[in-house]
Formats: sequence, C-alpha cells, structure tokens
Amino acid sequence: MALTRRTTLLAGAALGGAALLTGCAGDARPAPEAAEHSAAAERLRKSAARDSTALLARYDATLAAHPALGAQLRPLRAEVARHAQAFTSDAPSTAPSAAASAPPAGAARGAGAPAVPADERTARTALADAERTLADARTKALLAAPAELARLLASVAAAGAAHAYLLTEAG
Repeated sequence: MALTRRTTLLAGAALGGAALLTGCAGDARPAPEAAEHSAAAERLRKSAARDSTALLARYDATLAAHPALGAQLRPLRAEVARHAQAFTSDAPSTAPSAAASAPPAGAARGAGAPAVPADERTARTALADAERTLADARTKALLAAPAELARLLASVAAAGAAHAYLLTEAG
C-alpha cells in the first residue's frame, strides 16, 4: 500500500513537472506570432505609418519651399519614405522606390501642407525638431510593442535621432 502511494506521488510529481516544463495550455500570454498581428500591434503599426507619412509631408513642404536644401534633405526624405513603407508592409523593401527617392511633382504645395519657416536654417531646425519628437514617441511606444515591431520601432527611432543630428549639425 505504501508503495502504491509513493508511486502515485512520484507519478503526480512527474506529470506536474512535465506540465511546468511544457507550459500550460491556458497560458494567458499569446504566442509571439499572434502578438505581432494583434489588434493592438496593428493599431501601433498604422499609427507609426501615419506619423512617417506626416513627416514625409514635412520634408516635401520644406523641399518645395527651399529647393537649395535638396542635396541635404533628399537622402533623409528617402529614408523616411522607406520607414513609412516598412510600417505598412510585412516585408519592407531595402531598395528605394521612385516614390521614396523624390517628392511627387507639386507635392506639399496644397492647402494641407505643413507650414515651413522662410529661413533655411530655421526650416532645417523645424525638421530636426519633428524628427526628434517622433523618435522620442517611438521610443516610448516600444513598451507596448511585440518583439518584431519593437525592433522596427527602435531602428526607425534611432534613424530619426540621427536625422535630427544631421539636420542641426549641417552648414
């Protein structure tokens, strides 16, 4: 009888240990793949794409107002366009598209275009401030993002901080 109790106890302990090692079926945490495609992650992704598109409009407005800044701003603008694309597609392209490399004809001249300071230096500073503000917001959003989206947000936030530096340190 004592042997049966001991066997039952050992078997129960073994099953309990196996359950702990494999995880419970009722685990409240979603699988990593599910978290990447959750409603919250999709909202965060759409918000990030919208923010990148708004920043892209700022670049277009600044380029339209200050064509002499083109050599400095076009590479940064192309990166921002790739960021917007990365947040809207599952497999972001590493090659710049035609839309990413040059603003559309007549872009940022409409009524909804962001205001651009008349002075070139002030215009660059305004872009740098927008980049810095967005980089800070993306850094804060990392806490709520699933792993892959968090990596993308971190990468784009770092690029935005670098853009801000380049814009403020340039001529």
